[in-house]
Amino acid sequence: MSETKKRCFVVMGFGIKTDYINGRKLDLNKSYRLLIKPVVESKGVECVRADEITHSGSIDVQMYKELLQADMVIADLSTLNANALYELGVRHALRPFTTIVISEDKLMYPFDLNHVVIHSYQHLGDAIDYEEVERFRAALGNVIQTVLDKKEADSPVYTYLHSLIPPKLQAEIEKAVNDSEKTQPAPEVGKALSLIIQEAEDAIDVMEFAKARDLFKTAILLSGGNSGQKDPYLIHRLSFTTYKAAEPDLVTALYESLSLLQSINLAHSNDPETVSSAGAVKKKLYECGEGEEHLEDSILYFQRSYYLLNNRYNGINLAMTLVYHATSNLVNSDQERIADLIFAQRTWKRVLFLCERDWKLIHQKEKNDQNLIIGGTKEGQELQEYYNSQKYWILVNRAEAYFGLGEFESYRQSLNDSNNVPFHPWQLRSFTEQIGKLAAEMKKVGHLLEPKWNAPL
Repeated sequence: MSETKKRCFVVMGFGIKTDYINGRKLDLNKSYRLLIKPVVESKGVECVRADEITHSGSIDVQMYKELLQADMVIADLSTLNANALYELGVRHALRPFTTIVISEDKLMYPFDLNHVVIHSYQHLGDAIDYEEVERFRAALGNVIQTVLDKKEADSPVYTYLHSLIPPKLQAEIEKAVNDSEKTQPAPEVGKALSLIIQEAEDAIDVMEFAKARDLFKTAILLSGGNSGQKDPYLIHRLSFTTYKAAEPDLVTALYESLSLLQSINLAHSNDPETVSSAGAVKKKLYECGEGEEHLEDSILYFQRSYYLLNNRYNGINLAMTLVYHATSNLVNSDQERIADLIFAQRTWKRVLFLCERDWKLIHQKEKNDQNLIIGGTKEGQELQEYYNSQKYWILVNRAEAYFGLGEFESYRQSLNDSNNVPFHPWQLRSFTEQIGKLAAEMKKVGHLLEPKWNAPL
């Protein structure tokens, strides 16, 4: 620990995590990168999160050292991450001072935390509004300065147990920590977990899925995945890159991807990301001719994630699997086929509503962030790319819904609108493939609807 510079250890999850109470997915890396780290460093304090520590031994030893020795700890409890809650408890037991608790403002925190001051920020799920970034940075900066200037107990342990004395035998404690490190294998110096994950995400951006897959495998080993503790975010990314790499062939990769999702309790999980990913894998397996049982499973998975999240992605894919069901050997009568198609139509209509809702929200957020976007910074460029991607998906989701409903003029208009938004070639390929599959299936059963669905000329 440096004697000349104070150190802050940040307790929180990393990557995209799900709040199981409300089903929301939050990008916690953005919370850390935009809200926490810049503020801490502006106070002249070194800021580190567990995934930034360079090591290849036990991450637990490093974590306990930080909880004991860090001059300040910031604990972000967003999504009620179990590890973050546990580590906050350890810190409160070890140190009476300099612990700050924060969370996103929709957190339904347990009753036992009612007596802990929690500083809230607004998280939009996959982004954070620029105005909120500015507001919370100022608020957190004031809290940090207050904590560093005063020695008032913020730990409820020392607040309510007045006679409790915190650990004083610092030399012996540090010796115990160092002794525990000696029991670990003497590893080569490795990369920080955060760097490995970023390299993997960068590889995905340039479609190098095999490289990304191997990097995520390394990240899982480094994060303790070989000891039975599996981080769902890393498993989701490994599952995705595994089937995208399609090695040694697509079907084999899909089954391996499915096995990874099963390793995080797919059968009973209420994590919408897990079941949504399984829906996509099962849908691909059906499309590869691996059997109609995969189609039935895909419908169930997409239904679960659609009803949990009420979002466009799961709605579009649920409707597609219902059309597949109508043309499969799983149904024995036109009545059943019509039922599937009616259900798909209802879902497409809901998707149109969600597109309208999301279009207004994304435009308002983009408007709020214009000062940052036009500033020419890296953050501004990333925001513009994010908004372009969101607008493109909204427009093509809307186009697909209109196509399924047989409203082809509206379909063409939405398609033309999407061409005016910057997009990546792979996004167009993905949409075009989906529309091609939908058209092929609707030609088989569209005549059963009233009015009849007729393929556009």
